[in-house]
Amino acid sequence: MSNLTVILNILIILGLVVSAILAVRLEKLLSAVIALSVTGIFAAAAFLLMHAPDVAISEAAVGAALVPLIFIVTLKKIGGGDEK
Repeated sequence: MSNLTVILNILIILGLVVSAILAVRLEKLLSAVIALSVTGIFAAAAFLLMHAPDVAISEAAVGAALVPLIFIVTLKKIGGGDEK
């Protein structure tokens, strides 16, 4: 593996960890959903670096686009969920 690949893997892993922690720790639900979407984008990038483009496309479509969209529509229908 080249140095660039190692650096890219480290950055993606750090991004995954930080965005996953933010998704759990954020109090506003919309912000947590956005952090969850970013986690899906980092996971798709990790799969792409592992030479699994089919899994990366699936993760990008489902984990970074479809699931957050469903969560956002649900939050909008129930009134946002943030009562603070």
